[in-house]
Amino acid sequence: MTQTATDQALFEAAEAIRARAYAPYSNFAVGAAILAEDGKIYAGCNIENAAYPQGNCAEASAISAMIAGGARRITRIYVTGPGTMPVTPCGGCRQRIREFADLDVTVISHGVDGQPLVSTLEQLLPHSFGPEFLSK
Repeated sequence: MTQTATDQALFEAAEAIRARAYAPYSNFAVGAAILAEDGKIYAGCNIENAAYPQGNCAEASAISAMIAGGARRITRIYVTGPGTMPVTPCGGCRQRIREFADLDVTVISHGVDGQPLVSTLEQLLPHSFGPEFLSK
């Protein structure tokens, strides 16, 4: 993968926030950084809870930061985690990303000891259901 300056900035933001992850149960810290339509980067980390369903994924945390910051659309997202295998968004987060991103948005998934996987949201979530299916 040829890394652009934008990708480097997203990687650095994801790694900086990953260092703040609260993952005492899995010891699997994840960071996510979103480039939003306003040109700003919003980052989030995973936050675990002893009652597992109550935790937050890094992608959900980054989306929350984006919404709180006033942006509404994801134009690129970078996810980092430990190991050599790409750390891809879970199924729930793929759907969360779908709410705020077009299907052609690039999702970079990176186990920081390996090579990043570059895909589109559509490749990660084929035949997805999105907001446009609901009538207003």
